[in-house]
Amino acid sequence: MKLLIHDLTPQEFISLGLKPGQDTTVISDDGTIKNCIGCFGCWIKTPGRCVINDHYQNLGQLMSKCEEYVIMSKCCYGSYSSFVLNILNRSISYILPYFTDINGETHHKPRYNSRFALSVHFYGDNTTEAEKKTAGELVAANSINFNCIKYNVHFYDNMLSLKEGLQ
Repeated sequence: MKLLIHDLTPQEFISLGLKPGQDTTVISDDGTIKNCIGCFGCWIKTPGRCVINDHYQNLGQLMSKCEEYVIMSKCCYGSYSSFVLNILNRSISYILPYFTDINGETHHKPRYNSRFALSVHFYGDNTTEAEKKTAGELVAANSINFNCIKYNVHFYDNMLSLKEGLQ
């Protein structure tokens, strides 16, 4: 399964020619997502599931079932948009609260045996080289934390170049 997270408007999404497929789960901002409150309930009270009762509470479980995780986000100061960042925060149940050493760094242990490829597509017409560098480092760190098989990062100046890059 492919898991596609994006912050595009419905019109932008359609203009890219993207459609949810039989093997693709699309998560977009419908205006109802609640912010992660940092309670760690997804680790302690309801392991693997966010305690906030909305339709975003199973993000960690969804991630465990995907082979490809695709993120499309506006590049905001070298990071993800607020919606995409909230999705990632709400996905912390994908990993365990326990730590391990990876390449001399402390990281969380994986909860699931499954692994996926991470592909991040940043767009924005005024993204600086410093922001691109920061965003690339962020995605690299995310790929370690999520125990990814591999990752790649792409930058686009506008929706047309994003559309061309996705084909």
